Amino acid sequence: MKVFDNTTKKIFLASWVSISPAEVSKTHVTQLHHPNSQSGFDIFLPLRRRLNNIQIRDRELAHRLCRMIPAQCPFERDIKLFGKTLLHIPPMCKLNPLYEEVVSLRFRAMCYLADECGEDISQYC
Repeated sequence: MKVFDNTTKKIFLASWVSISPAEVSKTHVTQLHHPNSQSGFDIFLPLRRRLNNIQIRDRELAHRLCRMIPAQCPFERDIKLFGKTLLHIPPMCKLNPLYEEVVSLRFRAMCYLADECGEDISQYC
């Protein structure tokens, strides 16, 4: 039996569709806001700015950040008894108000190691 006997015989090609300027002007542009920006005061804004402004220019700092910040939420668990799941504890990392900034910092550190230093980052994935 050959592999191509069980594959799809028809191939569909897709192409880009251009939008005329008249149609573009009719569309409404929505801006993405941070969930806490709806309220007038964000107590974590100075910490958010500080985390977002950290420049990673040191290989040791990048390695330290990748080791300290976990790739997955360490609190998510399945509690099993006799092979059946009794309880699932959801990931609580999303409750952290600085979660997005911390994950972004880890990602920037990994990008620095891969792009600038040319290192293998598979150990951190």
